[in-house]
This record gives sequence, structure tokens and C-alpha cells, in this order.
Amino acid sequence: MNNFSDKYNFVQGGETRQESIKNALEDVSSEHVMITDVARACIPEDVISNLIKQKEKADCIVPVLNVSDTVIYNEETINRDNVKLIQTPQVSKTTILKEALNTNIEYTDDSSAIKANGGSIYYVEGSSKSKKLTVGNDLSEISCLKKPSSNFFTGTGYDIHPFEENKKMYLGGINIDVPYGFKAHSDGDVLIHSLIDALLGACGAGDIGEFFPDTDDEFKDIDSKILLEQIVNFIHNVGYEIVNIDLTIIAQQPKINPYKKDIKKTIASLLNLEMQFVNIKATTAEKLGFIGRKEGVAVQSIATLKYYDWTKK
Repeated sequence: MNNFSDKYNFVQGGETRQESIKNALEDVSSEHVMITDVARACIPEDVISNLIKQKEKADCIVPVLNVSDTVIYNEETINRDNVKLIQTPQVSKTTILKEALNTNIEYTDDSSAIKANGGSIYYVEGSSKSKKLTVGNDLSEISCLKKPSSNFFTGTGYDIHPFEENKKMYLGGINIDVPYGFKAHSDGDVLIHSLIDALLGACGAGDIGEFFPDTDDEFKDIDSKILLEQIVNFIHNVGYEIVNIDLTIIAQQPKINPYKKDIKKTIASLLNLEMQFVNIKATTAEKLGFIGRKEGVAVQSIATLKYYDWTKK
């Protein structure tokens, strides 16, 4: 299976729509280019076909909608037959669009820039189905967007760290009052590291080392709460909500019970969850093995996610 990079060129965006298009056009060598707004969904195939069919009729081919309501401009009623609603995608001659955008003037679409630069425009019939997402209520009018799945997604995480003398211990974002900490590239917060892996596992995004490699000096001695905040932001950005988590701390020492409430409160805050959706358990290793010899601590995590349901917001 090909990677996305085998099929598409990814271009860094700019501060404005126009800057982003200019950056993208540097990779375009075809005679014509079609550009659409990422916020415009449900574009009918026949609109796209018609744009391509008419591409030689002007420097920019633009889909438009007629206006059926009365139109007021500067407190005066004007002829609504002279008013059109501009849509995307638009097909432009590449060299002409590049030239038109070579200005400090900001345009809201390609046709405006080309027309201001003396280029020709040809209008074709658009579609009311090509709704642009602007405000939240627009979502209810986007017929082609399926409601999010109601499935739940579960991931597990596991991490273990040995002790290191004369280092502060952080567990679940809380400073534990003992004369030793965890040997690690970061602050060694084994609970947060395990939790991050569970969250990434639930959304199929790999593991903590892929996001924060222990060979990168940027993460040397870093506060693991910062790492967790970045992962929570990533999870929200790719369309998930955190449902609940369940954490098991396996430690012969230190004693965990005095800190469980503070850990729970801290983790709930970092995950933007109510405390009842964060469960923390602590157990010993019954004096067996690495942990039983009081050489370190392990944490096992389970996280459950669901898709963000935009239909209920």
C-alpha cells in the first residue's frame, strides 16, 4: 500500500488563504489548477465536471448561485438578478493565477484576484449542496457527512522505570516525597508515560517514542505533564474524545495510597475529565522480581476513546 506521500504533496500553509495557495502553486506545473475551500463539503460531481469542461472559456471558471431573497446594499434595495454567490472549486489558468496573487492585496477567492488583475471570468451554475461550513449550525445542513460512529476504542499502555538516587520522583504529575526518583531521559513519570501509550493505542497512533524520542535533547528532563497535554490536544484534533481511563500502579515502594487522590485529581485535570472517569489502583509485586526487590515501579494503563459527536453540539 502506498503512503500518502507517494500520492500527494504536502505544502506548508500560510497565515492567510492566499499565502497557502501561493505556497501550493509553487508545486503546480499544469496548465490549469482547481482550488477549493477545505470547509466546503458535498460538492456534486457534475459541478466539477462542468468546471473542467468549460476551462478554456476564460482565465477563471467559477460556480455561482443566484439569489432568491431581496437584497439591500448600503440601505438601498438593489436588483437581486445582478447578485451572485460565489462558490468553489474554481478552475484557473495556473500562470495567470500565480501572477494575480503576486500582490499584498488579500482576496477572498481566486476569481477576485484574477479579475482585479485584468483577467476574464466565466460563471457556471453552482449547487446549493456545496455548503460551506462557517458556523456550527451549518453542520446540520451538510447531507453528505455521515454521523460519527458510536464505536468505542480501547488502548493499553505499559511502562517501567528503575529508581535513581538523589532525584525527585514524579508519579502522575505529583512529587512523591522520597529521596529517589526514576532513571529516564525525561522526568521519568512512569504513570504518565504508560497513560500516553494507552491513549495513542486507542486511536491507532503508535507510541510515546514516536512522538517524543529519548534521543532528542528537547525532551531531556522534561515535565511529563507537558507531553501528556500535547497528546491530549492531538487526540482532540484528530476527532476523538476521552471516555475514561483505568490505571494500575505496581510498586513495592514507595507507598502509593497517600498520593492516590492527588494523582487522580491531576490526571483528571490534564485529560479534561471528571474525576469519576479516572480510576487509579495500586498493588505490590508481593516482593517478587524487579519491582519486589524495590528497584523500580511499573504502571499499566487502559484508555477508552470515542469519536467526537459534532451532531450533538
